Amino acid sequence: MAPEATGGGPVSAWGLLRLRRELEKGLPLTPRPYQTLADRSGLTEDEVMAAVRQWQAQGLIKRLGLVVQHRTLGYTANAMVVWDMPDDHVHAIGQSMARMPFVTLCYQRPRRLPDWPYNLFCMIHGINRPRVLAQLDGLIADQGLQHTPHAILFSTKAYRQRGACYVGRN
Repeated sequence: MAPEATGGGPVSAWGLLRLRRELEKGLPLTPRPYQTLADRSGLTEDEVMAAVRQWQAQGLIKRLGLVVQHRTLGYTANAMVVWDMPDDHVHAIGQSMARMPFVTLCYQRPRRLPDWPYNLFCMIHGINRPRVLAQLDGLIADQGLQHTPHAILFSTKAYRQRGACYVGRN
């Protein structure tokens, strides 16, 4: 179902395709990003906002987020800490970890036994390894995780970061 135009008729399919391509590049850093997207896609600002709302309701867009180029900001010591957490504690501990100001990402994944026993992942971005390790020590003490098996995986290479792409390139 295509979003309705402000006048009640359907929005141009080509305009919606252009809008999807523009959204994949990220929201423009302008005072009125939806108006900028409208200008670039040949739609009105109201049509852009209606399309985004509808795509979110349909699950085509899960969220609009920010991709931070953390290395450019000086955060070069980046550690993914993986935990072998009892399944009945994952949700509560994960939520508690996620509230820590230095934890930038925290999520649950299924174990891949026998080689990968870890089911809780948290990312700590830092300016140097000693600081990240000190933050991790504080997290372990704060959460009472001294006896919880875990591994620290520091990044060694940065690959390109970008949002999701769903529309083919021409």
